[in-house]
Amino acid sequence: MTLRPLFRTLLPILLSFTAGMARAETADIERRLDALMAQMTLEEKVGQLNILSGETLATGPVTFKGDHATEIRAGRIGAMLNVVGVNSTRQYQALARQSRLKIPLLFGQDVIHGYATTFPIPLAEAASWDLPAIERSARVAATEAASAGIHWTFAPMVDIARDPRWGRVMEGAGEDPYLGSRIAAARVRGFQGRGLGELDAVMACVKHFAAYGAAVGGRDYNSVDMSERQLFETYLPPFKAAAEAGAATFMNSFNDLNGVPATGNRHLQRDILKGQWGFTGFVVSDWGSMGEMVTHGYVKDDKAAAEASILAGSDMDMESQVYGKHLAELVKEGRVPMATLDDAVRRVLRKKFELGLFDDADRFADAARERSTVGRPEFRQAAREMAAKSIVLLKSDGRTLPLSPRLKTIAFIGPMVKPARGNRGGWSVSVPGHDADRETVSQWQGLAERAKANGTRLLYAKGADMMGSDRSGFAEAVRVARQADVVVVSVGESWDWSAEAKSRSDIGLPGVQEDLVKALHATGKPLVVLLSAGRPMVFDWIADHVPNVAYTWWLGSEAGHAIADVLYGDHNPSARLPISFPRSVGQIPVYYNHFNTGRPATDGKQEEFKSGYIDSPNAPRFAFGHGLSYTSFAYAGLRLSTTRLGARDTLTVSLDVRNTGERAGDEVVQLYLRDRVASVVRPVKELKDFQRVHLAPGEVRTVSFQVDRDKLSFFNDKLQWVAEPGEFDLMVGAASDDIRLSARFELLE
Repeated sequence: MTLRPLFRTLLPILLSFTAGMARAETADIERRLDALMAQMTLEEKVGQLNILSGETLATGPVTFKGDHATEIRAGRIGAMLNVVGVNSTRQYQALARQSRLKIPLLFGQDVIHGYATTFPIPLAEAASWDLPAIERSARVAATEAASAGIHWTFAPMVDIARDPRWGRVMEGAGEDPYLGSRIAAARVRGFQGRGLGELDAVMACVKHFAAYGAAVGGRDYNSVDMSERQLFETYLPPFKAAAEAGAATFMNSFNDLNGVPATGNRHLQRDILKGQWGFTGFVVSDWGSMGEMVTHGYVKDDKAAAEASILAGSDMDMESQVYGKHLAELVKEGRVPMATLDDAVRRVLRKKFELGLFDDADRFADAARERSTVGRPEFRQAAREMAAKSIVLLKSDGRTLPLSPRLKTIAFIGPMVKPARGNRGGWSVSVPGHDADRETVSQWQGLAERAKANGTRLLYAKGADMMGSDRSGFAEAVRVARQADVVVVSVGESWDWSAEAKSRSDIGLPGVQEDLVKALHATGKPLVVLLSAGRPMVFDWIADHVPNVAYTWWLGSEAGHAIADVLYGDHNPSARLPISFPRSVGQIPVYYNHFNTGRPATDGKQEEFKSGYIDSPNAPRFAFGHGLSYTSFAYAGLRLSTTRLGARDTLTVSLDVRNTGERAGDEVVQLYLRDRVASVVRPVKELKDFQRVHLAPGEVRTVSFQVDRDKLSFFNDKLQWVAEPGEFDLMVGAASDDIRLSARFELLE
């Protein structure tokens, strides 16, 4: 027998053996869990549902004023956040071993886009449309964090966001539920690796459940009001995908949804998450959100907040302390069933068993492993590659970029050029023993190293501050620019202007930065503009007048090297926008997968009695999916396996993509569908699949997609997931506004 048939013969046996081992381990955990629960007092059970911040690095308003050590020894704390490093976690875990039942603590941390090695902010990573690279980013973050004693990351954030004024747009994957779902699953797989209990895995925490990204006016913590169908169709899919990928935990959100705060929302947590989706992990509140239901006006006091939260399905209380103060009393009074409390406690303890903490509470806290893991060179290389893949080339004249190695002089100008800290963006972790600012490669450092290798002189001028009206540096900037063959100017918003509580009413370039760009443009020198930000910004003049524009977001530890890699063409840009860029704040929200109207405007035209603005086109400045390359691609030969699709059939879509330029590069081929007539209005197009293909110059690749009934389905007005017979438009292109090939097919009864 050859090896391949032998493998096919043995594979079912191996899979059956593995499944049997998993069942045995699960049964053993449940037996141990039963035994532990039988020993616990009511107060000890409540203690497992209490999570408090450590004594440093608070990421929210601290409510606890007592002594952590006393509370831990008494068994009144089940988890902690903002405790970083092996030494610290070991100290707190030692206190837990002094409690009556010696139940280990969980340690959580906001490892949003890297631990010591900082990767691009999540919105930038989403621009890569590279799922393996995104999974690898989360894998590195988990490996470093787990080596430092962390068990649990409060990521990924999977909120769909269509309003760039919202500061937390930086933490997610943009506006599209399909792309967002694929990325959510990739990040969960990356964080959790081969499974909980592995020493390089951390528990994912999917947040914020739910619809937080739709806050009214883009203002953080604000209310959300939407139909149930929009909730299911647009905002819940990434959460469902993350749950199906095996996410260990969920975090609820600060907002009220249709008048009910998410923390006390039984429909979200019990009916949908734990009911329809069968989620078996636990749900943690966001920081203080249980107590904040009093301020919402939903409950009268903290005791009522505790009752509403536990009955709604919130298992763990982060920093409100309403469970610690009132939950035992509520159980004694019969207002909260003991079975409800036990269910929450079992969910938390089960994860501690799965992590192996009851066998060895310090198994993740190994100082030697921490030293040998954190900041490995291969992790830095992965961060550099991810950062280069995240840079979106918005405009290119085809001549200036990539920079020629024969250039004699480059002027690098702007307030973003030399500072290192900003490149890490918001939600970066301060790791003991690591100077993150010193370890971050500035834009200047990266381009200077690359220019020096070519013998190119690099000149500098700041030109202006990010904020303020001081133009005194313009003259020097213009003088420096006139000495150069090419001018690269780096502008944007401050790194701490996007994240939690960082909403902006005006998302234009701050200060006089746009005027600085105008002054440099007036020199007539070839000009490249780099834009660093955590959200889409409005930069109309630059978009209209500057021929070379790249969006560099906040790229992390290796930002400077990655920017140099793209500017010089060592990496051919391939990123695509995961969110539409508006022309003005007045357009917001603007997104590609909108409904049509009875009076749709014609693209690019202002017509009376049509759905449009009298002072602006409807289309965004840069559309979802947009992004350029240093090469070009041609699409041809669209082929459908059938134009009449049966209810159980799968349609195969094929096309040929050719690299028609002179450089190797990646193209992101995007498949969109439109249901032409349905029982409820459908979007003008919806992303349903995509593929990245790498092509050498002149190379042709056949790209194929599969369209099944699920991709044709939607939630009808009764919230049933249905695919209705009728005609569908199929569109393939390089962006939502750059459709290259199209066809029509019919779904039969």
